[in-house]
Amino acid sequence: MPTVAADPGPFTFDLDSTALVIIDMQRDFLLPGGFGESLGNDVAQLRRTIEPLVTLLAAWRAAGLPVIHTREGHLPDLSDCPPAKLRRGSMIGQEGRFGKILIRGEYGHDIIDELRPAAGEDIIDKPGKGAFYATELSEILEKSGARQLIVTGVTTEVCVHTTVREANDRGYECLVLADCVGSYFPEFQSVGLQMIAAQGGIFGWVAESPALIKEITR
Repeated sequence: MPTVAADPGPFTFDLDSTALVIIDMQRDFLLPGGFGESLGNDVAQLRRTIEPLVTLLAAWRAAGLPVIHTREGHLPDLSDCPPAKLRRGSMIGQEGRFGKILIRGEYGHDIIDELRPAAGEDIIDKPGKGAFYATELSEILEKSGARQLIVTGVTTEVCVHTTVREANDRGYECLVLADCVGSYFPEFQSVGLQMIAAQGGIFGWVAESPALIKEITR
């Protein structure tokens, strides 16, 4: 089986039971002038993930392997937005440069053009940080037989970390690609990746995308 050099040790995976998860590569978070930048964040820290992710996604699709995209956002009436989240995120549902912020169906809620989902690829709309909470992700993975996940997207310390932790508790093995995940805060990016691989891989493995691409294009 393919094996990728990773931290804390080699990650061996079965192509027949591995899925690529691309978390929240949405316009609201990544585009200049969008929600993320309106909070004072440097979107360039997230946008550096786009090029390696485009390359990875092309190779993954060429190999005929499953892809799952996620989008964080809410119903227009905010009925699925936890009250505590809304209290801390008062901009949710308000008009932004790209439509109502984090509202499903708005331009800003959707995935950036460079990583537009292809026909047949699953899209998970999630109301929380983790991709398993209040979504159909578990059912999709069970149906496909996936037991190992290649995890990418944004942000490293929030939605990526939460999803990896949720996956870990459900028995999935996760490989997080350092060049394909991003944080607005470089210090969080570094520490977030260290936390995943700490103590012998307490939450998973960390590697770079070229090492994985080499294994799936042999």
